[in-house]
Amino acid sequence: MKIIGIIGGHTVNKRIYDIAYETGKLIAENGFALVSGGLGGVMEAASKGAKEKGGIVLGILPGVSKSSANAFVDIPIPTGMSEMRNILIVRTADAIIAIDGKKGTQSEIAFALVLEKKVIGIECNLPFNIDRVNTPEEAIEIIKKNFKEEQ
Repeated sequence: MKIIGIIGGHTVNKRIYDIAYETGKLIAENGFALVSGGLGGVMEAASKGAKEKGGIVLGILPGVSKSSANAFVDIPIPTGMSEMRNILIVRTADAIIAIDGKKGTQSEIAFALVLEKKVIGIECNLPFNIDRVNTPEEAIEIIKKNFKEEQ
């Protein structure tokens, strides 16, 4: 099973939340698992969408308590590593979708590019050379095409 990483801000407006939620739904509907930092904002919205469609949701948490995960995480992984857990999220994922985000998201994109992972941005205005799309549907189509090319 392929795992899609969702990265983005931990506090978001309703529009970004809705985009992340739709992205999570599409991840599950296409048979992928979802991994994120397991907290709020983009991570929670995508987790909720995936969970509602029967998907598997992993949360790689910055702290030491499983209870810090959002309510939609199936497998909470407490690391006690704070932001250093970002590399674990990226290593776990087969592809990354960045939605909005700031400095933490920048670090995850940088790690993903170093590891030569496919990175797609939705409403992501960070200074990286990544595939940029307007909708969750476009992001999933690029990922599916990328996985087919790898075979």
